[in-house]
Amino acid sequence: MKSIVSTLIITFFYTLVSQAQTCKIDVTIDEFSKDTIILGYYFNKQMFVEDTIPSNSAGKFIIEKEEPLKQGVYIIYLNSEQYFDVLIGEDQTFSIKTSTNELLNNLEVKGATESASFLNYQQLLRTKQKEAKDIQEQLKATVDEDLKAKLTQQLQGFGEEVKQKSSSLIDDNPDTFLAIFLKGLQEVEVPEMQAPAGSENPDQDVQRMRFNYYKEHYFDNIDLSDERLLRTPYFTDKIDRYLSQVLVIPDTIIIGCHRMIAATEGSDEMQKYLIQHLFNWANESKTMGMDAVMVDMADAYYLNGRADWVDEEFLTKLQERVDKIKPTLLNKVAKDFKMQSYTGEFHRLSEVRAPFTILVFWEPECGHCKKEIPKLNEEVWKNYADKGIKIVAVYTQNNKEEWEEFITEHALEEWIHLYDPYNQSGFRNNYDIYSTPVIYILDKDKKILAKRLGVEQIPGFLDHHLKNL
Repeated sequence: MKSIVSTLIITFFYTLVSQAQTCKIDVTIDEFSKDTIILGYYFNKQMFVEDTIPSNSAGKFIIEKEEPLKQGVYIIYLNSEQYFDVLIGEDQTFSIKTSTNELLNNLEVKGATESASFLNYQQLLRTKQKEAKDIQEQLKATVDEDLKAKLTQQLQGFGEEVKQKSSSLIDDNPDTFLAIFLKGLQEVEVPEMQAPAGSENPDQDVQRMRFNYYKEHYFDNIDLSDERLLRTPYFTDKIDRYLSQVLVIPDTIIIGCHRMIAATEGSDEMQKYLIQHLFNWANESKTMGMDAVMVDMADAYYLNGRADWVDEEFLTKLQERVDKIKPTLLNKVAKDFKMQSYTGEFHRLSEVRAPFTILVFWEPECGHCKKEIPKLNEEVWKNYADKGIKIVAVYTQNNKEEWEEFITEHALEEWIHLYDPYNQSGFRNNYDIYSTPVIYILDKDKKILAKRLGVEQIPGFLDHHLKNL
């Protein structure tokens, strides 16, 4: 009796240990001599290392965790030229076998339906890509129109075959990460549309209607509350394309950002990621006007305490930065100032009468200014002065003699030249001046139409706006 009880206890103990081993993936790589492989995962357009796996014998490795891996697309990395993707879903006890000769073609997955199906999809995709490449070469080489049509039809057939495979895998694996992953790859299908009755330009109207539908339904195939999508190679690209190619305009991007974040409800990880990524995307953008997106994101998610993962130092610096940017946002009325000219008169910005005022902050000792200021005179002032524009040039330093010499040397006397020797105007904060030159373009009411332009961009900008006067 005592022996039977001991056996039951031991069996029960090993059962518990076995259940605790929630991730065990056996990896066999024939003809692979190194003693480690790397398990990585995709996140934000990059690969991050999850673990380094030592071999237990030649070409054999065991990925073993007490806690399950977060579901996603992982990378098994052999060296700089050899690696392959594996989808890790709910079932994390399975085996992988391949060889260094044709990794993907020789890859086998056993014991996990999702992972095996993902591999099957990958292999089909690789096959069709190779076939498509051959046909594209044939298309380049032929002038036979009938053959071209036939080859083009074959290419379309490849795409349809992959699409059908994806759809069948989604249908056969409902509620799995595999289905979520494949569905997210699918583009939104835009229905056929007809222009409204009486349309003066039906083609243009239909194109606009189709684009608006695409914009509104862009995320139909993506569940923004599913954090597993973060660990895929395409999710961040999908977000960035939506911002830069679909929404495009800062005001529209702001609305889109709030909608995306609202759609993450229920997933703290996805919400945190999107808040950070959207803020950084706007903050790093070189496109004029995107600072309005950054300021809005800062106010809505950081400076109100919602982003509780950042420290006080970051928030203090962010508040200072936002305070400097806000007065310079596009369509804001430029902060007025009164400054003295190099000839002794005083001028107020609001009293300058012009359809467009070019406001430039500069200094003669700035290497870039030495090139840009004379170019501004030659390419802009001499070509647009007769159209009523004015140039207000603010000298940012106090060496009056040096300033006057540069004006005389480059024949810039027709501009309005001003400076603030006693730092009373607050122009550095009001116009976010931390380097020179900085150029703003203001309309007749002194609203900011453009900022931080290069001189070469100004003629095209003025031509466009002068047409609409």
